[in-house]
Amino acid sequence: MSVLPVLVVFDLDHTLWPFFVDTHVTPPMKKNSSGQIVDSRGRIIKHYEDVPEILEYLKNEGIKIAIASRTVELDGANQLLNLFKWNRFIDFKEIHPGSKITHFEKIKKDSGISFSDMLFFDDEERNIKDIGRLGVQAIHVAKGMTMQILETALQKFEAHKLSQMSSKL
Repeated sequence: MSVLPVLVVFDLDHTLWPFFVDTHVTPPMKKNSSGQIVDSRGRIIKHYEDVPEILEYLKNEGIKIAIASRTVELDGANQLLNLFKWNRFIDFKEIHPGSKITHFEKIKKDSGISFSDMLFFDDEERNIKDIGRLGVQAIHVAKGMTMQILETALQKFEAHKLSQMSSKL
């Protein structure tokens, strides 16, 4: 029996894609005639390679998915989620400036899922520390999400939950 998180939360910038949506690309984004996603200057926009597989895996396991991003470029972030066809995987979205703690409190309220049943991935250490204090298992992603990072984090999550359960016995 494996113990999985009920909800996995992802940051966007430098976690699911290798740029800041508010400074490194120029909205609006669209698909060009070749089917590539480009910004208004024609620059090709790509996500980290493993992300579609990661999202598909989590959905297939019955794990809910949320986005928590502090960007000021709400339209651009939402355009990319739509163009990458990721909205079909996402159950909760908090995309707005401000503290990640506020994002998580809203996700908890909307989902009814406790912080201890969440797993969070972000590229910024300050967010990892802030959200970790809430009781969320928070994983630092230095160079973008990979399947290996997910697998290691799921093992760590399970070990932590099992040790919590055994200490209550």
